[in-house]
Amino acid sequence: MLLAALALSGLSTLLVYSATRGRTELTHGDPSYFLLRNILNTGIGLALAFGVVRLGHHRLRGAVPLLYAISVLCTAAVLTPLGATINGARSWIQLGGGFSVQPSEFTKITIALGMAMLLAAKVDAGEQRRPDGRTVLRALGVAALPTLVILLMPDLGSVMVLVVIVLAVLLASGASRRWLAGLLGAGVAGCLLVWQLGILDTYQINRFAAFANPALDPTGVGYNTNQARIAIGSGGLTGSGLFHGSQTTGRFVPEQQTDFIFTVAGEELGFIGAGAVILLLGVVLWRACRIAREAGDLYGSIVAAGIVAWFAFQSFENIGMTLGIMPVTGLPLPFVSYGGSSMFAAWIAVGLLQSIRTQRPVTA
Repeated sequence: MLLAALALSGLSTLLVYSATRGRTELTHGDPSYFLLRNILNTGIGLALAFGVVRLGHHRLRGAVPLLYAISVLCTAAVLTPLGATINGARSWIQLGGGFSVQPSEFTKITIALGMAMLLAAKVDAGEQRRPDGRTVLRALGVAALPTLVILLMPDLGSVMVLVVIVLAVLLASGASRRWLAGLLGAGVAGCLLVWQLGILDTYQINRFAAFANPALDPTGVGYNTNQARIAIGSGGLTGSGLFHGSQTTGRFVPEQQTDFIFTVAGEELGFIGAGAVILLLGVVLWRACRIAREAGDLYGSIVAAGIVAWFAFQSFENIGMTLGIMPVTGLPLPFVSYGGSSMFAAWIAVGLLQSIRTQRPVTA
């Protein structure tokens, strides 16, 4: 898993550099601007992962309430004057010097940790065989508060990820299947309510409209997805060669270093290179699933299951939107898309998984 994640981060550096080296409006005239920052982000991510492993997920368990409170406060701060709007979503806090942080990325971790702490407490202590209704309600309350804040940004993509994490956590905890059925029903009702109340911004509605009808406004709302499919389709089997993609060098695909990074792999590395990215993500998910299954306690199993759901859904959504099989939501591709917050959160998750694997409770 660690080697696969490192390989993905290494590919990220090359793909981000290819996507940005000719975009002077983004690099301020320095072709290596994003290259160096991506290397720095990866290095910080590795340090965070190492720190989590050294600390241990069991020791970290006692700090979960504090970490959760900090993440909720930082997420809520986005809605204050400290927040910044990028691409229609007020999801960032500007730190100065060209740096910014997206608190919702870290909320994915703290929700999994907070829910796992509550759901596993009595089970790991031997007091219950599975979480009771009151415990499940408390765990859902932990997820509800930051999810509501993120919905108000509005960041629909992150909300979708959080919902998937919650469902996976409940499933791994052994909670009654009736809770899952009830949540799915509530989710459908919530989507209809959001639509009727007009909470979604116009650009989000247009994205869904373009997904339902790819021919809709090809030079406007459907431009991104159309150009993404052209880029990937032009790569063929082996690609046009790294740094030689016509769509990439021609700057036809917007946000190519972040949301649409997979198009660079498809165009310049072809089906083989894009398939390698998917294979590496599959290795990470496979090893994470084994860690969840073989964890020595319910707490570790739940946390690992939440991370699996997060990585799996976000990867499918990101790659799917570039292929036109999923709506555009602005979710990054784990370990590959440029972005400090997403890279840090992904590597913290790897640190948690490694800790769960190596620090299992000793059994007789």
